Amino acid sequence: MKMTYDISGKTALVTGANRGIGKAIVDALLHHGAMKVYAAVRHPDSANPLVERFGDRLIPVHLDLAVPESIAALADRAPDVQVVVNNAAVFKTSTPLDAGAIDALEMAMKINVYGLIRMAQTFAPVLAKNGGGAFIQLNSVASLKCASNFATHSASKAAAYSITQALRELLARQSTAVLSVHPGLIATDMSSTAGLAGTAAPPSVVAEGIIAALRSGDFHLFPDPMAQRIGNAYRSFSENVIEADIEEYRAEKQ
Repeated sequence: MKMTYDISGKTALVTGANRGIGKAIVDALLHHGAMKVYAAVRHPDSANPLVERFGDRLIPVHLDLAVPESIAALADRAPDVQVVVNNAAVFKTSTPLDAGAIDALEMAMKINVYGLIRMAQTFAPVLAKNGGGAFIQLNSVASLKCASNFATHSASKAAAYSITQALRELLARQSTAVLSVHPGLIATDMSSTAGLAGTAAPPSVVAEGIIAALRSGDFHLFPDPMAQRIGNAYRSFSENVIEADIEEYRAEKQ
């Protein structure tokens, strides 16, 4: 079920576009020929440096994944979108034994999972109307490997990865390519907050990896050295289980 996609000449939407990986994705999309990018952020003024750089090819728009109404309003503001990159997320961490574990998980689920579902529900019809397009979800190696200190974050990313697998199957029916991106250690504010920025890879490796993965029709992207180590170990399971047609298993049972 490989579906290749070229972003040249397309109109894209990137959430969390004003810094880190999101900003790098905006740069890569426009560098590789996207016609226009909507930079979806909570505070549109924060995208002014991007406007100064790219002019009218960059359109700042308001989005708060915690507010469903803002997602609906965004679809009205950007009806010509052909590529959706759902990059925005919250990094709220806790161990399962911490007193604040439930609160941390609730916040992570609200943004990282419910926000993803609402983005997919809202923009799937837009992508279908505009020819199919592509839906890119920024997950994480944390969706596959849980560190105890980041357990609530990992749980939310694991849930988001499950939803992304479902979207791959569902959106294929409308010719929408789906890409699940699993960065490891990337030099962002999030990695600095976690105290892991020392040997991090630049955000550009994620952005360039997305362009290449879309062109290749891949479902998974493990862009940086840490992620690639996990991705290489995961590849066989992914190919034989995650990306396999469920009908193959039904046929074997019969």
